[in-house]
Amino acid sequence: MAGKVRNLLNRDGRYFARLVIPKELRPFMDGKTELRTPLGADYRTALKVLPGAVAALQHNIALGERRAVEAGERKVTVGRYPLAPDQIALRSYQDRLAQDEVARNTAPAWASMYIDDSLVAQLRRGIAGQLHDDELAELVEHRIQRFREIGNTTAEHGTDEWRMLARALCVSEYEALARVAERNEGDFTGQPAHPIITNATLPADELPPVSLTGLLADYIAAKRRVGKGRGAEKRWAPVFVDLKKFIKHDDARRLTDDNLIAWRDERMKTLSAKTVADVYLASVRTVLSWAVANKRLATNVAKDVRQEKAKKVRTREQGFTLPEAIMVLRAARDYQPKITDNPANNELPQTTAAKRWAPILCAFSGARITEITQLRKEDIRREGDTYVMRVTADAGTVKAGGYRDVPMHQQLIDLGLLDFVNASAAGPLFYRAGKGRDSVKASRTVSGRVSDWLRSLGVIPEGVQPNHGWRHRFKTLATEIGIADRVADAIQGHAGRTAGDNYGDVTIAARKKAINRMPTYDLSSPS
Repeated sequence: MAGKVRNLLNRDGRYFARLVIPKELRPFMDGKTELRTPLGADYRTALKVLPGAVAALQHNIALGERRAVEAGERKVTVGRYPLAPDQIALRSYQDRLAQDEVARNTAPAWASMYIDDSLVAQLRRGIAGQLHDDELAELVEHRIQRFREIGNTTAEHGTDEWRMLARALCVSEYEALARVAERNEGDFTGQPAHPIITNATLPADELPPVSLTGLLADYIAAKRRVGKGRGAEKRWAPVFVDLKKFIKHDDARRLTDDNLIAWRDERMKTLSAKTVADVYLASVRTVLSWAVANKRLATNVAKDVRQEKAKKVRTREQGFTLPEAIMVLRAARDYQPKITDNPANNELPQTTAAKRWAPILCAFSGARITEITQLRKEDIRREGDTYVMRVTADAGTVKAGGYRDVPMHQQLIDLGLLDFVNASAAGPLFYRAGKGRDSVKASRTVSGRVSDWLRSLGVIPEGVQPNHGWRHRFKTLATEIGIADRVADAIQGHAGRTAGDNYGDVTIAARKKAINRMPTYDLSSPS
């Protein structure tokens, strides 16, 4: 039996992130004993968002711990809450005025006390830098020690950092004494004049952490709601896991461009520039851009972090030439699987069919092999006097996210494609269906087998990718014979030029006309 998930609470079918507040911190957190964040009723969703929710709760407890430290009720790790010298000076100034207010309310004699002129003179010399370290220490070391104890500084006596802080605190003490003198005369309107105090700003309580992996999950969920981002999780999840491991935390707010540059440079030692640029950096940049647009982050630190790629020098076209295309199509048409005495070792009929039909289906549709190998029997149908092939995400995945209908070229029918489809069982044409089987993974596996087989025959030339060779050839042919780019894009499945563009204006008749203009391939055996 699986153990309980840490920090996950189930109450009446609804899930919560839960953290218990340490007893010593409860007085500083409104007396609460625990913190909870609702995660909804779906277990899998709750697991995905749990890390980010727990991080936010831990942040709230850390703020309670800080309040306890400042109240002197809890020790703190040295330097845990660092402040700049001007920020420490401002906080000390505010503390001094708060102490003065308390004294005036509890000890009336306080308002009648005189200001020590010799102390004021020493503070002026300290501000000017005229005092030695020991003299500065006599004035303000007790204040520096206080800020060490609450984690605001690690400055050690005698260092440049310590001396800078000591002089800033001399400003703080001097300005506070000036306010005390004014208040003794009944003037409570006085304001500090020294820029160390007037220009300083104390940091607000840090914003709660934003989980990197949580942002990725939310980005993917948002894209899926509009039918996009189908392959992003599989491609990008390992990237975000790797980034988390490299920076040793999961907080997007703490991520810096320096972190990303160091990560990029480290990955360049083992990965290609194209992979680093187009997968690693691009995925992080995209998700953070989405986070900024949705008010989850203030800035996208990945925006300007890039990796230059060497421009690939091509010595030939990306698609098949006519002789190369004919060679591939002949090999596919004539393919016969090896038969062994053990039926269990024989190739599946669906794989054999993929090797025979996938190349020529690609040739007359400009589709990728992975789009063809996911076809089902019901995706081949007749509309009026036209047979069409529907490439649809319902069967697996398509590059542009939607579906498209591609009229069949007459050569496909002449070669017997309809006979093959009619004789096939319902469901996938090119892989064996199974309950719960991942159609995307199955079609990609078959696509890989077809590509590997063609490579083994030596019919795939250098510089041509089996999954894209037909796409480039189809586009080139379409341009050469004058098919409009928009019609060719509708057939091939290019993403629309604008959001929501599904090429609805390109009719089946227009697509059929374009397909029929495509030349047939002479597959007769060479003499």
